[in-house]
Amino acid sequence: MATFRYTDPVRAKSATGRTAEAYAQMAADFGIAEPTPLVALTPAPELFTAAWALLRESLLAGGGDAAGSGGTTRTERELVAVGVSLANRCPFCVNAHTMMLHATGDHRVAERVLRGEEPEDPAQARLLAWGKATRTPRAARALPQPFPRAHAPAHIGTALTFHFVNRVASALITEDILPCNAQRFRAVRSIGGRTFQKAVRRVAAPGDSLSLLVDPQPGPSWAAGTPVGPAYAALRAAATQGAGLLDGADLALVRATVAAWDGSHPPLAWEALPDRASRPGARLALLAALAPYRITDEDVAAWKKPPFSDHCLVHLVAFGAFTAVDRIENALAEAASAARV
Repeated sequence: MATFRYTDPVRAKSATGRTAEAYAQMAADFGIAEPTPLVALTPAPELFTAAWALLRESLLAGGGDAAGSGGTTRTERELVAVGVSLANRCPFCVNAHTMMLHATGDHRVAERVLRGEEPEDPAQARLLAWGKATRTPRAARALPQPFPRAHAPAHIGTALTFHFVNRVASALITEDILPCNAQRFRAVRSIGGRTFQKAVRRVAAPGDSLSLLVDPQPGPSWAAGTPVGPAYAALRAAATQGAGLLDGADLALVRATVAAWDGSHPPLAWEALPDRASRPGARLALLAALAPYRITDEDVAAWKKPPFSDHCLVHLVAFGAFTAVDRIENALAEAASAARV
């Protein structure tokens, strides 16, 4: 099964430096030696390590400060991840994280969510619904956050992680998490979840990933005092480097289109989408931002010509993806600030 669509990533056995250190943390803390969407980022090591840091500090370590966990459960955070992935139409991440829900022992919750049903527990249902709603900036700004302020680093951090990871997965890897789409069988999902039980129940020490980051900055106020803030800032800095791959007109078009985006999935007849032949870079970046599942071989081939490399492609996709993530983060930050008043 061909997993990676357009790049030749650096695998764990040949990794060096910070990339190798990140792989070692993934194996220990995530229970997955090579999580495919993150591996797709390895042609750009600074993206790979920053994306891992944000995922680790929010989803795995629970957004805690140096003193310990932020007080949420892994099931709660996985529900946010699945909610975001459903909203973004990312089947790989939906399947992967319903399997992680199985790993937490919440088998009934996992299967209800996969069938499109709400969890029976109202608090869990609110978290899932909030995760789904975060794709729409207006809803993200207006919807009350279903968690206390202390849980914001975990839940907002997890939501933003998956708004980024979903887009990377949809753009750069195939949909099937297992060969022959085996995850469609409940028994396979349940057995797969059991293989991750030990890692899921292990409490990851907050902050361990920050050593992978170059010159980490404090990050946004909703994550103040926790490792989630520097991890988010590092991913933002790495992803926005991709802006340099576009000329001024293309960059302005991407930013203006995303700034006007209402959170909906673009129609098939998307008039604002640039032509592949004349503006392939702007087209790829906009697709990565708003409809990465619609990126085709022809879209990539039209842009990825010398001197552009795998490193460049990953950065362009990351830039487009993070343009949307940043829009969502602004809305969530407003909601978090209002909740403190």
